Amino acid sequence: MKDRSLVQIALYAAIFAVLGLLPRFDLPLAGGVPITAQSMGAMLAGVMLGAWRGALSIVLLLFVVALGAPLLAGGRGGLGVFFSPSVGFIFGWIAAAFVAGLIMQALRRAPVFPAALVASVVGGILVLYAFGIVGMSAMGSLSLLDAAKACLVFVPGDTIKAVLVALVAQTVARGMPEALLSRNA
Repeated sequence: MKDRSLVQIALYAAIFAVLGLLPRFDLPLAGGVPITAQSMGAMLAGVMLGAWRGALSIVLLLFVVALGAPLLAGGRGGLGVFFSPSVGFIFGWIAAAFVAGLIMQALRRAPVFPAALVASVVGGILVLYAFGIVGMSAMGSLSLLDAAKACLVFVPGDTIKAVLVALVAQTVARGMPEALLSRNA
């Protein structure tokens, strides 16, 4: 892997960590899973870096979190976060970034905004929720149906995040297209 790729992976892991500084919102309806800005980081990593680099940026962040760094929303870190109702979403971020990156690469000939929006919705919402629902069910003592219902509270915010990611990707593509690695892979 080239030095530039390593720097980009680390940069998006840092962006993801910065999104953890934004306050989290705990809702009793969400089965113990907070609303955070970090799902946008998974979407952004995949859309901007492509499948492998995007997923690796999330893996890097989760490695640092596992070592104890409080980089998740609300200052959470350490191995305990991997045994919470959020665990499905936490591991789902890797798959979300990977799928968003794959879709961006597959749609590289399409206009950036709609391609990034589709990639963000499929990777950052559908794939992420699939992991999240299983994690909420397993760790939160909910049925899969109840966990799926609890996830409905996240849909409006995540839709807004997907639109923001698409806007960022479109803006970057206009000003510095070489920075949109998912289109140049």
